[in-house]
Amino acid sequence: MAASREGSLEAPTRHPIDWRNPDYYDEDKLFTELERVYDVCHGCRRCVSLCNAFPTLFDLVDESDTMEVDGVAKDDYWKVVDQCYLCDLCFLTKCPYVPPHEWDVDFPHLMLQAKAVKYRKQGASLRDRTLTSTDALGSIAGIPVVAGVVNTLNRNAGFRKLLENTFGVHRDARLPEFHSKPLRARIQPDTGEGAEPTGPTTGKVVLFATCYGNRNDPKTGEDLVAVLRHNGIRVTLAEKERCCGMPKLELGDLEAVAEAKEVNIPVLARLVDEGWDIVAPVPSCVLMFKQELPLMFPDDPEVAKVRDAIYDPFEYLMLRHKHGKLNTDFKNPLGKIAYHAACHQRVQRIGPKTRELLSLVPGTEIQTIERCSGHDGTYAVKKEFHAASMKIGRPVYNKVKQAQPDHYSSDCAMAGQQIANGLGDGSEPEHPISLLRLAYGI
Repeated sequence: MAASREGSLEAPTRHPIDWRNPDYYDEDKLFTELERVYDVCHGCRRCVSLCNAFPTLFDLVDESDTMEVDGVAKDDYWKVVDQCYLCDLCFLTKCPYVPPHEWDVDFPHLMLQAKAVKYRKQGASLRDRTLTSTDALGSIAGIPVVAGVVNTLNRNAGFRKLLENTFGVHRDARLPEFHSKPLRARIQPDTGEGAEPTGPTTGKVVLFATCYGNRNDPKTGEDLVAVLRHNGIRVTLAEKERCCGMPKLELGDLEAVAEAKEVNIPVLARLVDEGWDIVAPVPSCVLMFKQELPLMFPDDPEVAKVRDAIYDPFEYLMLRHKHGKLNTDFKNPLGKIAYHAACHQRVQRIGPKTRELLSLVPGTEIQTIERCSGHDGTYAVKKEFHAASMKIGRPVYNKVKQAQPDHYSSDCAMAGQQIANGLGDGSEPEHPISLLRLAYGI
């Protein structure tokens, strides 16, 4: 490898994802690039603590005959790919060689390409197709009688053992509950009349409920709507909504991502044209519209329109606060909060908006934990990855235990469940937006 300067002083940039180009799926070219990037990572190793992809790579190198990347069998390259769940933290918090650096390392998007090549060549298992088909899974499991049965079975040790042996879902992984009345059926839409625009915000938002928020965690969505309306913000719903596409992206099924985009983007773009902003309670969904879809469809003006109009809830509220439009009449102190900053929120480059807003509540102390919980939506529930996921999240659980907080919380509801699983003391996480509603006393 040619000598180069260490690190980069420029802001990280992303290249468009050239997934329509046949070369994107050329396995020989992929393996050439994997070897190049793996060699850079081997020479650096500063990402070793982030997830299990890098320890897997470094162990393969260290156990090889040459103790270099050229000694690793090409078939073993996939072991690294399988451990990456596209959290993006290596790109935005650790790697000094990301573009515009001349070494041009974008580890997550190289892993995405590898997953896409593998998916096109092999497809995916029934388990992985099912776990990532969140719309279908929620619709079936959300049927009133079915929801009760599914929730009961998911808490039954005998059934969970059977599920692990037959379907590959780990018996100790926390599985989300299903609700027969989805979030989208619980919200009465506003007309938008009387909205007060300020700064870049219009004061009226479309709630993108998300698969998880709609069927698995409607309470957080209800709390979000209550907080928005308490701040004079009008709320409506899109007439139809599909999964954002993040689960299929992580599987490498890019055609399925495109199919979801064709449903969501026209509806959301039209609402943006009508003066609505967009807010979603799940960081991964916001990131999908802010980053991944614009990189997959860099020439689509409607995708760009949605990208520029979608916000994390706390980002939106803090923009309103900057212009004097946040209600700061808090009724209840929150005490000590152990706050886990979700990976897919951190990489949106918006700053610690959740911490900033909760810190406005009198009688509140925030201890921020900036480590991955190891969940990823599906990684933590899979039989072969569950133990690794719990190990990745152990520093988070330990910090929560040490803090002895009044509340522990994460912007990612699934990360919150992972933390509860790691604590194992019967306690439950509380979403930051739910804590904000508690502080308002509404």
